Amino acid sequence: MHSRARATVEDLYRVPDNGKAEIIDGEIVRMSPTGGIPGRAGGRIYRSLDDYERSGGNGYAFPDNVGFVVDLPRRGSFSPDAAFHTGPLQGGKFMDGAPVFAVEVRSEGDYGAGAEREMAEKRADYFAAGTLVVWDADVLRGRAVYVYRAEDPDTPAVYRSGDMAEAEPALPGWSMPVDDLLP
Repeated sequence: MHSRARATVEDLYRVPDNGKAEIIDGEIVRMSPTGGIPGRAGGRIYRSLDDYERSGGNGYAFPDNVGFVVDLPRRGSFSPDAAFHTGPLQGGKFMDGAPVFAVEVRSEGDYGAGAEREMAEKRADYFAAGTLVVWDADVLRGRAVYVYRAEDPDTPAVYRSGDMAEAEPALPGWSMPVDDLLP
């Protein structure tokens, strides 16, 4: 029986067309592009994070498709839709370690029992890697931001239209209106 070699970070650098992918269970897992509403929401979150960085936020804001290399039993990388990282920049290389704040904006395929299980597993991996706060931004159906924290990973704070969503303790003082994410 022939066993396949586990995917490496070098394999991730060679994903065709600079496509979005992560290393999960030793394999390169490609991620399909998102639609307009989730894409705009991710962009607006990044823009707000960039403002936070520029105001002295003690780290770096990142948009979609930036790789964060981690060393977990089943995961070797993350590629969130937006993120904030406090480690050093790596030049043209992927970031070393998990971001302190990660955003996953739901796309059309991110609904149903299987998708919920995968998202819960990914949040658990984020927390195991050192991420403090993960947003599950559901701008399509739930029209809410679910804020998960490492200290209570199963009980999200829920922010809806009219609310200011935050990312404490990862980003002290930063927040943004949920309405900025909704169409």
